[in-house]
Amino acid sequence: MTDSATKVSLDQAIEAVRAQAPGRGLPPVHLWNPDHSGEIDIVIRRDGSWVHEGGRINRDALVRLFSTILRKDPDGYWLVTPAEKMRLTVEDAPFVAVRVDRVGEALVFETNVGDRVAAGPDNPIRVEVDESSGEPRPYVHVRRGLEALISRSVFYELAEMSEPRATPDGPAMAVCSGGAWFVIGPEWTDAP
Repeated sequence: MTDSATKVSLDQAIEAVRAQAPGRGLPPVHLWNPDHSGEIDIVIRRDGSWVHEGGRINRDALVRLFSTILRKDPDGYWLVTPAEKMRLTVEDAPFVAVRVDRVGEALVFETNVGDRVAAGPDNPIRVEVDESSGEPRPYVHVRRGLEALISRSVFYELAEMSEPRATPDGPAMAVCSGGAWFVIGPEWTDAP
């Protein structure tokens, strides 16, 4: 069995995370390149829930702790410590934006794991459209390539805040945050 095929238990992962300096902000996972890697049976579902070996992780503090060592690399998502990295599965985005507030000129999003991020040039909002259903799939960048799926209720709030804008692709509805405009959908008109 190679290192990349090693399975890590949830208890081992918890112990590795707890070994990091807790309470000191986000750890510098982008700087860590451990030699040992493996896999852990954790799935982050589309709804933002974390599942280990088929059972939901119900301890919010544990999910928040794990979210601080989450990293996206070209080959997937990893939980990373200085000693090892463990691949996990993410069905859509690793976080869900569950709230948005207008704070001055910024739209500040809060995620299901407690991150707060102001949309702007460094943290853009983007909207994909599902080809089969035509439904929008909105996202906001949180940190280092990690995004939050914007929940439906929060997206409705963005729609309420949006304004018509001319774009190279034609008229669109957009929101402004941090000095940048973000298209959230085609321009609509109120029905008579």
